[in-house]
Amino acid sequence: MSDDRTAPALPGLDLDRLTGWFTENVAPLDGPPTADLIAGGKSNLTYRLSSGDAEWILRRPPVGKLLATAHDMGREYTMMSALAATDVPVPQMYAYCDDGDVLGAPFYVMEAVDGTPYRRAAELRPLGPERTRAISERLVDTLAELHRVEPDAVGLGDFGRPEGFLGRQVARWRKQFDAAHTRDLPDMQRLHARLSDRVPADAAAGIVHGDYRLDNVLVDGADEVRAVVDWELSTIGDSLTDLALMCVYHRLGAIGGGVTDVAAAPGFLTEAEVVSRYSAAIGRDLGDFGFYLAFACFKLAGIVEGIHFRYVNGQTVGDGFAEAGDAVAPLLQAGLDALKEN
Repeated sequence: MSDDRTAPALPGLDLDRLTGWFTENVAPLDGPPTADLIAGGKSNLTYRLSSGDAEWILRRPPVGKLLATAHDMGREYTMMSALAATDVPVPQMYAYCDDGDVLGAPFYVMEAVDGTPYRRAAELRPLGPERTRAISERLVDTLAELHRVEPDAVGLGDFGRPEGFLGRQVARWRKQFDAAHTRDLPDMQRLHARLSDRVPADAAAGIVHGDYRLDNVLVDGADEVRAVVDWELSTIGDSLTDLALMCVYHRLGAIGGGVTDVAAAPGFLTEAEVVSRYSAAIGRDLGDFGFYLAFACFKLAGIVEGIHFRYVNGQTVGDGFAEAGDAVAPLLQAGLDALKEN
């Protein structure tokens, strides 16, 4: 590893400013710390910090102007801290900082978990169909385990407002589109109107991860899920939104789009198997799943449009952002099509 990892080479991470806070709030350091920006993130910035033989993970928001309600570091830290005593695997949380004088934005430090965030089918194929199937089953089982956690039992009863959750979510993501406006999107307006007219009744309140997929979990060498990460969109509401979003990611991957195509790997559970396994584990009628699939497309399009907005305004860090906005129109059309299901 080269010596150019130290400040100020890494955007958003001033190691000189960080060191004093870190030694006081996390752990003593065995020499000057070094850091790497972990590749692949198009939202929050994630760094691996090292000092001697010790490693930690630091998460902070992107640099530049942020959209309202996005990139909430306190939300991530609170959620994973609350889940530490449950059977849901999460990294250990060490410290949270909301002092802007340290890094210019809130951030937190957590355990560096040894595991792989599989994103591509090509990464799973060498494992073979049996191991791939086992990993996909554990992905579903972990989601069901999360959704069985009672928010009140882990101190998250006031973490969100489950009443009217779906209606507010539809409205929220419309506002996100408006806040990230760089171009006209007629299908966004059509999909928003149709979702607004078809919001299901409230379901029992549950924990919502908000962006659940295989590359947001860390899988160890024994094919066990070691940690669920990337909780910036977590809340309390209708947990079925997590299942629908994961299915949409898989659908996009099957046609060569999206951020992940793991479902195309031999042995990976089909969508019908995913839905059936989840439903059996959670004991819930999936109801109007077509609405949930359509909303997942709307939300994902809103996330991608936010990335496009930051790219257009020169606020992104790393490569791979120039074409991100091309995915928005197909996602909106997929949402309109999903409303015809179920």
